[in-house]
Amino acid sequence: MSNITAGMVKDLRDKTGAGMMDCKAALNETNGDMEAAIDWLRKKGLSKAAKKAGRVAAEGLIGVASHDDAGALIEVNSETDFVARNDQFKDFVKSAAHLALDAEGDLEKLLAMRMHGGGSVQEVITDMVAKIGENMSVRRAAVLGVAPGIVASYVHNAIAPNLGKIGVLVALRSEGDKQKLAALGRQLAMHIAFAAPLALKPEELPTDVVARERAVQADIARESGKPENVIEKMLEGRMRKFYEESVLLSQIFQSADSDGKTSVAKVVENLGKEMGNPVEVTGFLRFAVGEGIDKGPESDFADEVSKMAGH
Repeated sequence: MSNITAGMVKDLRDKTGAGMMDCKAALNETNGDMEAAIDWLRKKGLSKAAKKAGRVAAEGLIGVASHDDAGALIEVNSETDFVARNDQFKDFVKSAAHLALDAEGDLEKLLAMRMHGGGSVQEVITDMVAKIGENMSVRRAAVLGVAPGIVASYVHNAIAPNLGKIGVLVALRSEGDKQKLAALGRQLAMHIAFAAPLALKPEELPTDVVARERAVQADIARESGKPENVIEKMLEGRMRKFYEESVLLSQIFQSADSDGKTSVAKVVENLGKEMGNPVEVTGFLRFAVGEGIDKGPESDFADEVSKMAGH
């Protein structure tokens, strides 16, 4: 068998737009013959899928899979919400989310895993692209675990159990009553879906985010014309407010029966006292469909029709 190099795989990918794993498989099947590999991809329908790969896929679903002490989130994108509501698409996301638990959030490992009664995750979604006619991709996956304790989950705008537009996992470490932990965990997951914290603790905030916010708030404070020592105190107050809004444990707990004054950290501490076992939030994950994807310029449907008609 010919020695398949990373460069050969890259060249084939550049020529066809097919996935890296598909290109590697094609070269292996054709003993490194580039033209034969291109034909192999075409025969498998992968070149048809590749033509659609340049189109923006910013719709889709978040899938959640969890058990007591671990959970997984996965985002699978499509071009339209119509396809995201297709039963085949929903079944795929649900199955892939469960596999993501075993893959420990490793996307490359997940894509290579075999699905029940079919090929790999990558092969199955590539086949769906060819059949349905829309670009689709498994964009990301992550897992969260804790011991002892529980990982709670919540899906916002759910269209089916554990499938929706926003998915959240939150890990609570404790040896206390698991039912009480699960109840608070779900409330915290709902809070996270709504409040969208950037980090668990202040020290976990990205340094560039903090620096940018501090620079903005410093400029605003200086517009007051006050002395520098006063401005520094103003800045401390403004950054404290930023942390209260951006850091989970510092945020005011939001729930149907909250008092609108108590922080998340205090709510967690109170449950620990009630159970006689301390509770610690060790981490959280929040996925929202399409976040961070550049969707490009908004198109006007009427304008597009007009252009197609030659007006």
